[in-house]
Amino acid sequence: MARKTKQQALETRNQIIEAAITRFSEHGVSATSLADIAAEASVTRGAIYWHFKNKTDLLNEIWAQSESGLEDLEQQYQIKYPSDPLSVLRAMLRYVFEATARDPRRRSLMEIIFHKCEFVGEMTTLQMMQQNLYLECYEKIEDIFRECIEKGQLPADLNTRRAAVITRGYVSGIMENWLFMPESFDIAADAPALVETLLDTLKNSHSLRDVATR
Repeated sequence: MARKTKQQALETRNQIIEAAITRFSEHGVSATSLADIAAEASVTRGAIYWHFKNKTDLLNEIWAQSESGLEDLEQQYQIKYPSDPLSVLRAMLRYVFEATARDPRRRSLMEIIFHKCEFVGEMTTLQMMQQNLYLECYEKIEDIFRECIEKGQLPADLNTRRAAVITRGYVSGIMENWLFMPESFDIAADAPALVETLLDTLKNSHSLRDVATR
């Protein structure tokens, strides 16, 4: 009985998360109340409070799940491309672009992040959390670049922090523009060329070189 109850609780939690993703992506975070999410999930508000402190906590869990999914995928690519960090990076970047177009759930997540969330009121706390995640993201990207440098796949004098900022800005900008106007270009079909453009920049741009090591 305890096992069944635990399973039911997990199912309810996931049901709430999926309902929140639907409501947030369609109506925006600030315009969506917990009552709206409860109605979408066919649960009571009490059920939401059993699993989440508030709307900020719920949205943070949605983003955390999105990040953890990418971490699992990265591990799969590392197994597929052993001792080849540049191929792992290439595959990950292509996946981000392609999945946004082809995976409805991921597209909804990206729409929430880029266009449906305002960091005001109760969302101010979430803004600080996301700022910390941005810094962690830069560090993770730098780690990948350092692995590529060790393998001779990127220039030894690459300024890894500057390159990380460029990489995140490049990917975020393309994603935000496509989500705003999907008919303007085919992000899935263009994914290979978009990724190679970025990698060519990392390899060849003199502005990304560390002057101190020249």
